[in-house]
Amino acid sequence: MTRLWTRFWMYFAGLGPFGRVATRLATWFAPPHKARVYLASMNRLGYIAPSVTIYHKDLKLGPKIFIDERVVIFQRKQGGPIRVGKNVCIYRDVIIESGFSGSLVVGDDSSIHPRCQIMANVSAIEIGKDVMIAPNCALYSYDHGIAEGIPIGDQTLTSRGPITIGDGAWLGFGVIVLAGVRIGKGAVIGAGSVVTRDVPDEAIAVGSPARVVGTRSDVD
Repeated sequence: MTRLWTRFWMYFAGLGPFGRVATRLATWFAPPHKARVYLASMNRLGYIAPSVTIYHKDLKLGPKIFIDERVVIFQRKQGGPIRVGKNVCIYRDVIIESGFSGSLVVGDDSSIHPRCQIMANVSAIEIGKDVMIAPNCALYSYDHGIAEGIPIGDQTLTSRGPITIGDGAWLGFGVIVLAGVRIGKGAVIGAGSVVTRDVPDEAIAVGSPARVVGTRSDVD
């Protein structure tokens, strides 16, 4: 009976006022957190929690996505487009932002875990397909100027270039990725690493700054 209740209300779920109410009703008997991912299969648009904040005029969400509680998708001044592919999971308390001509693409079947911050300002961020980003990661495609005599908050934003994360890569807990970096396909970045330079395909990189310590073919 509870399954029928959930499926009925998920049919009407959406981003409009009624759709938000329907989503809230659908979750009355649903389990919490990641156990709710199955709800995304019950609506062609997927599942977007009622507490999600979307303040973005150039956002395109793919089908069957899962966006969990308290996610914020925000457009700063001159923010570029955000494109999220199909079957993407964005878990609770993630903040995603584009601004100052920066843009973001998240490929199909990727997952962004709780409390991550993805800030596509000035330059683009491109996350490939099947990428796993663990909790508390931060991707910043820009920097503040640090010229003497000017408050940091008043300085022009700069960038060393876009961030690109290849298909199938895995970022461990608390990884920070800075502007101008390419992380290769299938690469693994160890927990707590700060990535300041490119990481090749299938490589394993750890540390601050992150250094390549091997490849996945080395692992038994």
